[in-house]
Amino acid sequence: MPCRSRLLVLAAAILSALSSLSAAEPAAKMNVLFIISDDLRTDLGAYNHALVQTPNLDRLASQGVRFERAYCQYPLCNPSRTSMLNSRYPARSGMYGNRDWFKGAYPDWVSLPEFFKQNGYTTLRTGKIFHGGFDDFTAWTEGGEPHTHGAQKPAQVAKQPLSAGELNQHRTAVVAGDRRRARDSDRWEAVEGDAIAKLGDTVVADRAIDYLRQQKAGGPPFFLACGFSKPHSPLVAPKTFFDLYPVDKIQLPPDFAPRPTVPAGFPAGSIRPINADLFIQRDATPQEAREMIRAYLACISYVDWNVGRVLGELDRLGLRDNTIVVFWGDHGYQLGEKGKWSKAGSLWEQGTRVPLIIHDPRVKGNGQPSPRVVESVDLYPTLVDLCGLPAAKDLEGASLAPLLNEPAKAWGRPAYTVWSERARGITGVVVRTERWRYAEFFGPGAGAMLTDPVADPHELKNLAADPQYASVVAELSALARAHVAGRIEPTP
Repeated sequence: MPCRSRLLVLAAAILSALSSLSAAEPAAKMNVLFIISDDLRTDLGAYNHALVQTPNLDRLASQGVRFERAYCQYPLCNPSRTSMLNSRYPARSGMYGNRDWFKGAYPDWVSLPEFFKQNGYTTLRTGKIFHGGFDDFTAWTEGGEPHTHGAQKPAQVAKQPLSAGELNQHRTAVVAGDRRRARDSDRWEAVEGDAIAKLGDTVVADRAIDYLRQQKAGGPPFFLACGFSKPHSPLVAPKTFFDLYPVDKIQLPPDFAPRPTVPAGFPAGSIRPINADLFIQRDATPQEAREMIRAYLACISYVDWNVGRVLGELDRLGLRDNTIVVFWGDHGYQLGEKGKWSKAGSLWEQGTRVPLIIHDPRVKGNGQPSPRVVESVDLYPTLVDLCGLPAAKDLEGASLAPLLNEPAKAWGRPAYTVWSERARGITGVVVRTERWRYAEFFGPGAGAMLTDPVADPHELKNLAADPQYASVVAELSALARAHVAGRIEPTP
């Protein structure tokens, strides 16, 4: 064949190939399976807990990227979930309590599931995603929970400090509420037989499995949110999981105390005087403490079992290769450290650090842990980025996609967690960097604390007043105060 003819044939082949490419279907969107656990700190085998048995979550961590230093923005269910699902800091929004409904205060906010729904996804909910009774009902194609809450205003900073009478009224209300909660929450229970199928988290997993089975090949991509309530109190789980943990194997924390106790040298605002979940209005004996820790671990293993059931169905249906799986805990928890048995008000490491695992089968960093400090507000922009959706507006987090491809990549973003004791203004803020933990408290109990996570992982020594760390304190205090500017509770 003459050279000219060969060139013409080659050109025709190239044009035909280009035409085929232009007519090809766009790449299919990735599905999202977003799994949440309530009140779960980083007590997983993948996070090097010495006793807990979590084989399914450990396997997920080995498949994806486990974030070693992930932090929530508020150590309480509703504010934490609200900030994550909207990628807004509580210090900016004023969403501080379990009775603050973000849609009432900010009707123009587009939550994470609503954004995916707007972009062609089938959005499915089972279990606790938003806080109970405060669901974003219209964000879900199926599974939304109606509510009756109307317009609300975000919490405002008090113009004047609380008077002595107002403080007493607040304390009286707190005590009364704690006594009511104590009747139902301060217990554990191991169940057997038919009762297991009726447990809330078993039902949540069953529904997630049904949703997966309903997805049709060639149909729209799905965003399935699966929220487990455990290990939130009351600590109820199948007896099988209690049997994994002999009580005599349970170790108490080195700073265990029978009641909430401010450590020597730390500001009074660092520990609430009354627990919010367990051992309310009474002391914990060492034996009771071991039994309660055992029950907490049993509930974690129960969550792991349910996670395994859902992931097993995802694999059985052949959906794993085109599904991004996220596992997240909404905030941390204290299990007797410094006498505290709750998350509320905890700006200690146990209260602010959360488990976070992301498995996207396409990324380069799978199988590696990331040591970088990241925040819950980062999840919204991350999933938008990974799924190739148009950038969402006004988000305050950062996409973690660079860390999923290069887990040890330089990051340089600190994490912020805040607390508001009376929902009138912020009474505490912590800044977590890769090197330090610094917290500052305002209002009653004001003061500062600086701890060294490497040399002092149990946070037993406050370095804030040590002259050799003055420059560190000054730098971190400036970051902390800038983060909560205009939202601080006035000091009486």
